[in-house]
Parts: sequence; structure tokens; C-alpha cells
Amino acid sequence: MTKGPAINHSMGALEWGMVILLALVWGGSFFFNEVAVRELPTLTVVVGRVVLAAVILHILLRSFGQRMPTSFAIWRAFFCMGLINNVIPFTLIVWGQIHIASGVASILNATTPLFTVLVAHWMTADEKITGGRVVGVLVGLVGVVIMIGGDVLSGLGTNVFAQIAVLAAALSYAFAGVYGRRFRALEVSPMATATGQVTASSVLMVPAMLIIDQPWLLPLPSAAAIWSLIGVAALSTAFAYILYFRILATAGATNLLLVTFLVPVSAILLGVLILGEVLLPKHLMGMALIGLGLAAIDGRPWRSFRGLFGVKA
Repeated sequence: MTKGPAINHSMGALEWGMVILLALVWGGSFFFNEVAVRELPTLTVVVGRVVLAAVILHILLRSFGQRMPTSFAIWRAFFCMGLINNVIPFTLIVWGQIHIASGVASILNATTPLFTVLVAHWMTADEKITGGRVVGVLVGLVGVVIMIGGDVLSGLGTNVFAQIAVLAAALSYAFAGVYGRRFRALEVSPMATATGQVTASSVLMVPAMLIIDQPWLLPLPSAAAIWSLIGVAALSTAFAYILYFRILATAGATNLLLVTFLVPVSAILLGVLILGEVLLPKHLMGMALIGLGLAAIDGRPWRSFRGLFGVKA
């Protein structure tokens, strides 16, 4: 069972702001991956993502005058975190996206909070299952399905192994969210934690990529594929993981991984604002349900309702 400093079950304005920002930068990862896998094999995309992110984070760490820990125990934790938070889920999602649409992948990825509620209940002392959390997760998941489009669900009967792969990635993220809480107790800063885990992921993945993909035999990728790798590394990995570990340290795994509900929201809103796409009624209905689900998980609206009407727990 994970121990360490207690977390805040209800997030403040700063934490909610970071969760929304994290959703924006993670929302781009599905687009970046979809462009990159058209020209590059799965392992090459994953390795390019974590290696470039590691380089960026080491430069940032030096710029801010921070040093990487040298403790064996901390580096062992980095390697465990890198395995379950990067190597396994990145590989499964990128491979899955070769065979299924990004909309289906987004919906399957949005099961992460449901898995996290269950894993956190089992592995922690202060993130136990409550009725509000279960209802909130289910309502939020329905909101994601409605917003992306129920017609996408018609694809759930095909490419079953690819869909299982994305679900397995969501489960891996859930375990990583709970496991990653220990870095606060180990007094490792969010930036150093992000740097350590992507560095460990790079060490784990590079040998496999060299053996399996043999990238020196591949044709030179286009500028679009190269820029997609840079984008997914700089924004959706390096910057995203600094936010990730900052939120995790205070808000806990269950609150942090609510971000997977907001990723489709960010993708749709960016499409409306930047690409001129139309905001449809289903998008508004889905967003409303996601907001209701997040409120139920946060708990404060329900506690205010009980206080207003004198309802006791």
C-alpha cells in the first residue's frame, strides 16, 4: 500500500488550471502519433518521443539549477515508473492507433479514471472508493462517448486486440498514477521526476528499437513526421510530465487522471478555435456530462448541497 504525504481530495483553482492545461497538451499527442505512425514504426515513434523529451528536460533541469538524484532507490523507482507510465502504455497506444481510429482510442483511453479509482482503493490509504467518485467517473465516461460520437462505438467490434491494447495502456496509467505518488515522499521535485522517468524509459526502449525496427534501414521521414515527433516530445511529454508530477504530488492519482476526460474536450475546442470546426449539440451535451462527472468526483458541490438542505452523510 502506497504511503506518503496525504493528498487533497478536492482540488483548488491552481490544480484545476494545471489539469486543464495538461489536457490541452496531452490532447495533441493523438494527432502527433497519428501523423508519425504513417511513416515510422511503433517503437521508433515511442523512442523518439522519450529520448527527445529526456534531452529537453535535462537542459531545463540544468537551466533551473537543479541536479538529478543519485540514490539507487530513487533511480529504481524512476525505472519502474518509466516502464508502467511510458514504455508499456506508449507502445500499446501507438500500436493500437495503427489499427483503430483515434476517436475509439480516445474513448478507450478515457477509462483510465475508472481503473484509477479501483487501483487507488486497493493500493492507497487515502484514495478510497466513494459513491460520488464511481458515479462521477461513469457520468464522465458517458460524456466522452456522447461528445466524440456514439457512431464511433460501432467500431468496437473490430480490431479487438488493438482495443484491448489501448485498455491495457489505460490500466498501466492507473498503476503509474498511484506508484508515482512516492516521489513526493522521496523529496524529488516534479521536474527531476519527469526527467528521471523519461531517461529511464529511453534506456529501456532504445535497445529494443535498434534490434526490432533497425531505423537506419528506414526511408528518411518527411518534415511532417519529424515535427510531429518534436511536438509529441516537447509538449505532450516533457512539459506534460512536469505538470503531471506537480499535480500528482498534491491532488493524488484519482484527481490527476481525470485529465483523460478533458483530453477529448480540448481536442474539440482546439478544432473549433484554430481550425474553424463547428461546435455541435452533442459536443455541448458531452461537455456538460463531463463537467457533472468531475463535480461529483471533486465532491464539493455534493457537500454544499447536503449542507444547504441539512442532509447528513
